[in-house]
Amino acid sequence: MLGISPTTLRTWDRRYGLGPDTREEGRHRRYSAADVSRLRRMLELTAQGMAPSAAAAVALGSPPPPAPRAGGGPRAIAVDGSLEGRGFSRAAARLDAPLMSSLAAELFERRGVVDTWESVLVPFLVALGERVSAQGRGVEVEHLATASILGALRRAGKPPVVATGRLPALLACAPEEQHSLPLDVLAAALAERECASRNLGARVPADALLDAATLLSPGSVILWAHARPFADAAPVAELLSRGHAVLVGGAGWVEVPPGARRMWSLAEAVGTVLELNRF
Repeated sequence: MLGISPTTLRTWDRRYGLGPDTREEGRHRRYSAADVSRLRRMLELTAQGMAPSAAAAVALGSPPPPAPRAGGGPRAIAVDGSLEGRGFSRAAARLDAPLMSSLAAELFERRGVVDTWESVLVPFLVALGERVSAQGRGVEVEHLATASILGALRRAGKPPVVATGRLPALLACAPEEQHSLPLDVLAAALAERECASRNLGARVPADALLDAATLLSPGSVILWAHARPFADAAPVAELLSRGHAVLVGGAGWVEVPPGARRMWSLAEAVGTVLELNRF
């Protein structure tokens, strides 16, 4: 359930006192819900970079031991320059969806959606995608990590209500495009700035997108495509001819249709939507 080997459990019990509260002579260890909760707290803290001895003290309800003086030993740093990326990566390697979701939700609250996405989650997802491509393994990690991030985004807050009668942003994947996570993140980042949006999600047929744009008359339409065939099938020209401001994102936009605007980052997309709608 936690992805911890019996050997590690025995070590934590012997070294830090993180064993079960009750024991029966000659029988297996039996962990209660409270015992499991302490173990999960231990995992959360070590995933964030805390030393095991300090994490155990916190999990048991005691103050952590004093931190070593500068130069007293190496400190592991994630590729993005923070401990969070490594913590999320460790949780993903154990397929620990609750911990991934908890870490992501904490990061969204503390650092904001844009910074968390660009500094922590994108580097992790890019490295994972490269590994899957090179080794043909790790798809299960990718799927579970995506689901965990989505779960954390749903906990980040409710979308704002459209107060002006006009929807600021309509989000959609290009036809046959199934990777909708970037749009979910964009919707959350806009909500964080009190900017309402509607996200049509993955594989939106061209006619359906045009119908939605006609009905909602959004201030901007944001299209996502990670591959060129999907981008080529998107009704960009039709949207532009109807007077919609069109923003496109993803590696699929090798050639940006005249009149559309290419977004290179989440921060740029959020800023452009806010600018177009005068937030």
